[in-house]
Parts: sequence; structure tokens; C-alpha cells
Amino acid sequence: MSLSPSKVAPEARPEAEAEREPESTVEKPEPQPQPEPEAEREPEREPEPEREAGREPEAGPEPDSGRPSRVEAGPRAEPLPASKQESERLLESSQGREPELNWASGQRTQPLGASGSQSVSVSRRSSQQAARSENQLSERPRCHTDCLETPLSRAFGRLGWEVGSHPWIFLLAPMVLTAALGTGLIYLPKDEEENLEEQYTPIGSPAKAERRFVQGHFTANDSYRFSISRKSTEVNFACILAVSNTASLLEQEILEEISRLDDAVQNLYVTEENGTQIRYNQVCAKNQGLCVPSNPLLSAWQMNKNLDLRNLTFPIFSQAGQPIYLAGTIGGTFLGKRTAMAQLLMKAKAMRLLYYLQTEDGEVNELSKRWLIHFLNQFSNIEKSLALEKIQVVYFTSLSRQLEFEATSMTVIPLFHLAYLLIILFAITSCYRCDCVRNKMWAAAFGVISAALAVVSGFGLMLYIGVPFVIIVANSPFLILGVGVDDMFIMISAWQKTSLMDNIKQRLSSVYSKVAVSITITTITNVLAFYTGIMTSFRSLREKRTYCHA
Repeated sequence: MSLSPSKVAPEARPEAEAEREPESTVEKPEPQPQPEPEAEREPEREPEPEREAGREPEAGPEPDSGRPSRVEAGPRAEPLPASKQESERLLESSQGREPELNWASGQRTQPLGASGSQSVSVSRRSSQQAARSENQLSERPRCHTDCLETPLSRAFGRLGWEVGSHPWIFLLAPMVLTAALGTGLIYLPKDEEENLEEQYTPIGSPAKAERRFVQGHFTANDSYRFSISRKSTEVNFACILAVSNTASLLEQEILEEISRLDDAVQNLYVTEENGTQIRYNQVCAKNQGLCVPSNPLLSAWQMNKNLDLRNLTFPIFSQAGQPIYLAGTIGGTFLGKRTAMAQLLMKAKAMRLLYYLQTEDGEVNELSKRWLIHFLNQFSNIEKSLALEKIQVVYFTSLSRQLEFEATSMTVIPLFHLAYLLIILFAITSCYRCDCVRNKMWAAAFGVISAALAVVSGFGLMLYIGVPFVIIVANSPFLILGVGVDDMFIMISAWQKTSLMDNIKQRLSSVYSKVAVSITITTITNVLAFYTGIMTSFRSLREKRTYCHA
């Protein structure tokens, strides 16, 4: 193991210089250096060949080529860390001084303490490279992502400034506009019947086209030759289901009670405002000039009350050679032995009475619906007047589903007052502050009122231009109220972040500029959602989205 002269400890240098001779080639045994403690040892850094190759040695004794590369050191000589020597050399070069030459080896000496200087130089070079990279990045063209935000904020800020400059104009103009458009509510339909099939089935669906094809080839005449099997649409009808309190209704007493109920229904009539009456025989579906019987078995018993009820067959019963189909009118049957094409009917628990009304003609169709509505209103009175004891009855009409749907929807309208009251209370509670300056209770209340004014003006405008008002539209104010209150909270939050030292114009301009992007995005999202609903093929949803869009 050899030691480089540049790495010989400073204490060993005088001794080595004294013993060195120009022609001396004697090699002395090299003492083993004592290892340094790990705490004091530093990693050696290789010299920079580029820096050393670029510098010429100063005047000094030329290195002897025949000199051995090892010199004798004292027994306690320790090698000097190369990193410190290089750090001192770099420090000297940075101060404008040339490094010293080792006259013994012809190499530049590397003083102690060069490690810290070299680390400073390295960090300096890294900082210069980072600054150069930043300059290059700054010279590149930047991508501006605020091309929409900046003009929106500027435009809304200008609007806020105008609102602060002319508050009465922006307060009175919406109220006048709402009062003008709100007069359109006089065209709100009252007691207008809706066709559920038209409102809740797709427009131009293949099923409707196929039904029109069937109607063109299988015609029906409700006023002379009615046949329920030839009808491809729902007809006007009233249905009564009579259930016996005993094991079977095939008894004279029970049929007598059912017959009295049937006569009371057929004797119902509607008196209009002009005094005309609408009787059942005027609107009933007829076959060969007579109203279609409500139940074939009951009709046969009414014509022949001595009919043997013990020998009835099911599902086909023959009377005077005329077959009568009983499967759709008798329920809860108990059958006996088979006879020919039918079985003996032993018991029957229920009987259904169907009163078919004319549906084809527009005027007669309206009269039929009026009779059905009167039937629904008066049936409970009929049931009480007859004092039925042997049977229990339930009833249903072709209008029951639609009327119940409309009644359920109309129950929502009284809840508007409660809903608006609850939302106003919630808004006031959310915006309440103990500080009188920061308190925004009235701002929250007027924010909810503003949403209500929007509902009135929008509905009035749609009714003015003739957009149909379906019952499902009555639920849309809740949706409009939610959207309006959402934007109100955003603006109040932005207002509370403004400086109290600014005037009203500056604060409103700041609020409008801050909420420009958020309110614009939510508004565009709502418009696109409602526009998608307008494009639907369901008429009811299309009209509801139209009112919400307004």
C-alpha cells in the first residue's frame, strides 16, 4: 500500500523534504497508516480532470520522473482527505489565487477545508442551472386557461357595479315584469280532463301505429252493434263487484238483492246546468238497439226468475238454445261433473256487473264521462239506501285511475305554502349571525321570494304562449325553488367575504365577479338538463321540462 505525496500528513512533509535527494532511489518501508475514526472520515472525491488539465503549473521544481511515487512518512503520519484538499483548492481559485505546487511531487497542493468550498461551488452551479431552466420555461409560450373565466368575471363585475349604482331599477323592474307575466295564470285550466295515455306514452310509438291499423280493419259501432272483443282501446265503463256473504250467491234472495242494485245504477241520471238530463240508456253501449246487459246470468234470471240455478253449466251456459259465456262475469266458482263441453256450476262466490258506455263520438263520449263521474259520486248513497245485507260491493270505473291521479297531484298544491315557509326559515337560520353587520336574514328571505317570483313569471309566460299545463307540472315549483335558493346561498357567501371598508358598488362588483363562473356553470347545466327533457317523446315530461326551463 502506497501513499501519494499529496496525501501525506502535514507533519510528515518536513521530514520527507529533508531526506529527499535528487538521485535517491532508496525505498523505505512504508508505515501502515492508522485508520481514522468514522466520525472524522469523509468520502474522498475524485479530482476534476477537466479543471486540472486546463491549468498550467506555476514555476517550481519539475517533477522527477525517476523519483519513486512513495515517500517515507513518520510512523504516526495520517493521510489528508482528498475532499478537503480539493475544497481548499477550489476556494483559492475562487478568490483569485493560484494553488500551491507540491515541490516534492510537482503537483498542486490541496489545502485543508476544500470540501466545504467544493460543496458551495456545486450548490452554486446547481442553482445557476435551475435559474437557467426557469428562464427557459419563462420564455416558452404559456397556455392561458382563463379565457372564459376572465371575461365572465369582468362582465359580471360590471353588472354588479350597475346594480350597486342603480338599485331601484333592478328592484322594481323584476316586480313589474312578474306582475305583467303573472296575469297569464288566468289561463290556468280548471276541471280539464287529461288523457293519461296521451300524456304518459311515447309520441309516435309503434304500438299506436299498430292500433290504428287494427281500428281501420276491425271497426266497431257502440251505438248499435257493440262488441268488446273488437275494441282495441279502453272504453268507458263502470264495474261493480258483488261478493256474497254466504258460501254461494246462486240463491234467489241474493240475486234479488243484486238485481235491485243493478236497477238503481241504471236509473241514475245527471242533471246539467241548463236542466237537461243524461240518463244511462242515452249513453250506454247498445247491441241491436238495446243496452248491453251488465251480467248475462243476471239478465237471464231477470227475464226468467224461475231459472234453475242448480243446473247451470260453466263456462258456457245455454238458454233457449243461445250460448252465454260466463267465464268473465262469475268468480269464485266450484265445479261439479262434466257435461258435454262444460261442467256443472255448483257454487259461485262473486258476480261482476259491467256497464259499458259509448266511446266513439266526441260529444257522446263527454256525456258518458259525466255520467261516470256522477256514478262515482252517488254510489255510496245508493249503497246506503239499498241497505245491502247479503252481499258486499266494490266499484271501479274507467275514469277512477285518472281522477285519483289528479286528486293526488292536487293535494301537492296546498303544500307549496308550507314548503316555501320551511325553506325561508332554513335560509334565515343559515344566514343568521350574531353580528348585526354580518347578519343576512333579510337577504335570505328575499332570495326565496325572488325564486317564487320566477315561478309566477315563468308559468304565466308559458300559459300566454299556449303551452299545455298538465297536472305533473304542479310539482315543478319545488325544483325551481331549489335551484334558485342554491344560487342565493352562493351570492350571500361571496358577499360575506368582501371588505367592510368598500362601498356598495365595489362590494357588489366583487360578489358578482366571484360567483360568475359557478352560477354560469350551474345555469348551463340546468338548461342542458331541462332541454334534454324537452326532447323526450313523453308529452307530460316534455311540458314539465318546458315550464322548468322558463
